[in-house]
Amino acid sequence: MSSVQQNVIKHKVGLLNLAAELGNVSRACKVMGFSRDTFYRYQAAVETGGVEALIDANHRKPNPKNRVEEIAESAVTAWALEQPAFGQLRVSNELRKRGIFVSPSGVRSVWLRHNLESFKKRLSALESHVAQTGEVLIEMQVQALERKQEDDVAHGEIETAHPGYLGSQDTFYVGTIKGVGRIYQQTFVDTYSKWAAAKLYTTKTPITAADLLNDKVLPFFAEQGMGLIRILTDRGTEYCGKPESHDYQLYLALNDIEHTKTKVRHPQTNGLIITIMKELTRARFVMAERRWKLYSVGYRFRMEKI
Repeated sequence: MSSVQQNVIKHKVGLLNLAAELGNVSRACKVMGFSRDTFYRYQAAVETGGVEALIDANHRKPNPKNRVEEIAESAVTAWALEQPAFGQLRVSNELRKRGIFVSPSGVRSVWLRHNLESFKKRLSALESHVAQTGEVLIEMQVQALERKQEDDVAHGEIETAHPGYLGSQDTFYVGTIKGVGRIYQQTFVDTYSKWAAAKLYTTKTPITAADLLNDKVLPFFAEQGMGLIRILTDRGTEYCGKPESHDYQLYLALNDIEHTKTKVRHPQTNGLIITIMKELTRARFVMAERRWKLYSVGYRFRMEKI
């Protein structure tokens, strides 16, 4: 199954799971942005043919005559497990040394048919193969698996089951306004639904970090009949400190929210919210061109179009 099909199924199953959790089809459709007619079509498809029935129908019929020989296909799949780090060109060259002639594009086609087209998928197939057979790994396979584990930790691969499962929060320095001082933006993103909230402050403190959750985030989830289970932040002083004296930590403890921190010197772990911040920055320039006015209410700020 291709990654595109997996993403489509995940989105559709997420709608069904959310409706089951909330016990309200209308509310789940509103949160996820689907119509109730679409929900019932997905539900009927799962009841009839299982989760696989959610894959969009593809009317293209494969032509076996254009495929490589079965011996060559078996050799390509075996090599994908033996040397998962090799690309299609190198695999083609190595097989040529063994008397098996497959073009790089032919190797790629075989990988696609067996869901091995990416390095990560080949490593996952290797892990499954070793778990089933108990085969001893060679040195290059061990190195590839260790590299995958390090990359997963560094890049913070996020797997979420439903809205509210994991939220991401970060602080962004906006700039300085004469007569006001420095302006900071607190931003929150739900990693499943990509719903986001942001507020502007004149200070970067635990109080302002907790205020965003208290004023914008938790009330929104409460309106949808949901809660926030876990939150991901960097290791800034506004987010980390002694639980007994740190306002943000105290707020998380009072609301039973688990706190996860990013890996040191790996800001890409929280890459989703960085992307959101870049979009907001880009939008800020567009708003300035359209004569937007910035005004303050206490230490809070918001933008209003003239």
